[in-house]
Amino acid sequence: MNRRERWSWGLNTVGGAAMLVGAIDPLEGSLLILPGSGCMALGTWLGSGARRYARFRLLVFILIALGVGALWSMSFFGGVGGTSGHSVWWSLLTVPYFVGWPMGILGRDSPRWLTYAGMVVGAWYVAMPLMMLARAAQHRPPTLVPVMLVGALGLVTIAGGIARLRPARAPTAPTPGEEEMAGDK
Repeated sequence: MNRRERWSWGLNTVGGAAMLVGAIDPLEGSLLILPGSGCMALGTWLGSGARRYARFRLLVFILIALGVGALWSMSFFGGVGGTSGHSVWWSLLTVPYFVGWPMGILGRDSPRWLTYAGMVVGAWYVAMPLMMLARAAQHRPPTLVPVMLVGALGLVTIAGGIARLRPARAPTAPTPGEEEMAGDK
């Protein structure tokens, strides 16, 4: 492994780990997820793989940057829903963040360990809304749009991980009848 490949591997590993650790708490963890996705984009670009993967990683970084920017802006201005005075629908501006994160974890060039660990984080994201709703029985109810968004992200991440890890099906040989039909065309 040459020096450039070692840097590529190291940046992808550190970036993937940062994206996983940051995902434990999506708001404060965005300070790890954003540079982590940047490390993965740079690491993929440095690697000897196909350039389309580098463009994919750059797209993931841009999505995460847009969503994190919206997330921190809304947090700076008092949040959404409840007594903040801002409509809960403003939280839809964070959707690029919640689209980019699973794309970065489950991307075609992602290592299997990252996909497995991403599915564990997806299970955490499914559990978080359940805990929030259970706590709401004791206190005021949470705003449902962000709660549903986090739960949906968890389900999508788990389903995407299962689909990505599923072995590819080998093509089957055509039956004798199919060979004849193909020759008639």
